Amino acid sequence: MNSKFNKGTHMKKFTPSESEFRKDPTRGEDFALSAYAESDRDSFGRKHPEPPHPMRSCFTRDRDRILHSRCFRRLEYKTQVFVNGTADHYRTRLTHTMEMSAVGRTLARILRANEDLTECICLAHDIGHSPFGHMGEKALNELMKDHGGFDHNLQSLRLVEIIESPYPDFRGLNLSWEVRAGLLKHEAHVEGALLEGHPIGPFQSIEAQIADIADDMTYHAHDVDDGLEAGIVTLAQLEKTEFWRRAAAAARADYPTLSEYQFVRTTIRRMLRLQVTDVIQHAGAALEEIDPKCVSEVMRAPRRIVDFSKEMKQVFDEFSAFMFEHLYFHQEVAYATQESVAMMRKLFLHYIEHPETMGRKARERIEEEGLWRTVCDYVAGCTDRYAMEEFQRFGL
Repeated sequence: MNSKFNKGTHMKKFTPSESEFRKDPTRGEDFALSAYAESDRDSFGRKHPEPPHPMRSCFTRDRDRILHSRCFRRLEYKTQVFVNGTADHYRTRLTHTMEMSAVGRTLARILRANEDLTECICLAHDIGHSPFGHMGEKALNELMKDHGGFDHNLQSLRLVEIIESPYPDFRGLNLSWEVRAGLLKHEAHVEGALLEGHPIGPFQSIEAQIADIADDMTYHAHDVDDGLEAGIVTLAQLEKTEFWRRAAAAARADYPTLSEYQFVRTTIRRMLRLQVTDVIQHAGAALEEIDPKCVSEVMRAPRRIVDFSKEMKQVFDEFSAFMFEHLYFHQEVAYATQESVAMMRKLFLHYIEHPETMGRKARERIEEEGLWRTVCDYVAGCTDRYAMEEFQRFGL
């Protein structure tokens, strides 16, 4: 078995202080990383072997490949909550991904995990998302119910392994095994789940766990910001939730004379701080107790390591229920999204009946992938804007 699953214990045990291991940056990765973190030198490598880069590690190369990919750039025009283009300052899939990546890097640094790998997983986690948010994903899954279904995490893997192919020597982006495994958060819990012969669970690597929870803690805080700006969520409604009250109290304690605009921005930042602090403390305690000495001991741990405390989970779950009731399922938001998703369904069925109207690269995959999967790939790759333009072009 690869040495990554049997690392020694020469690292210091976890301590929630980044200053200690940042005092001497010249000592490199070995000094910064804990024994339970993924390491470049112990990577399972790429599906298609490549010589190492003289100046960049494998995970920094992966990050740059993701950043330079077309599927990543398309996130700029995909819905987060509000259909793209309805206002200048609303989050898109791209801005959400960037905010999530910033939180992920913070957690990885404090927990002494691999920042570059964490960032890779964060940046790639939504590239397979359909247009028009989660309702778009649900619609694609229903359309594909007799053809293997649709899941945006699996679609992200399809993109980096098959669909996005800018390089002459191999298909896909040829990312490292650890990045691709990090995209399979739902599959990791399946007993005996493997990727290319190596286990991906029952829990994921520390870096993948960090990316997963960074996603959760980021989107609620920033969706509140957009909901307030849209006038759909009000401060009076938010004051009824424990999570907002805690964050607002912290904001007022630090800055008692804020304007309403500054108060909202500061409270949202405190929402993130409360979550980050809670996760660091809970994960730190779990690491001390479980004391994993290699990657596999994280994956085979008796419980997930990077998680909220029980108290914060209750607070977060209450707030999540609030967000679904007052924002995500709000009539104004739901109506606009339902209209867009209905349009996307018609576009999907148009391509099934007229596959010649898809792009050339998509048509070339029909023989290998089958018509339905190829159309699903094509529609999932559409931005909100492009899907609308295609709908109008075909007079649907």
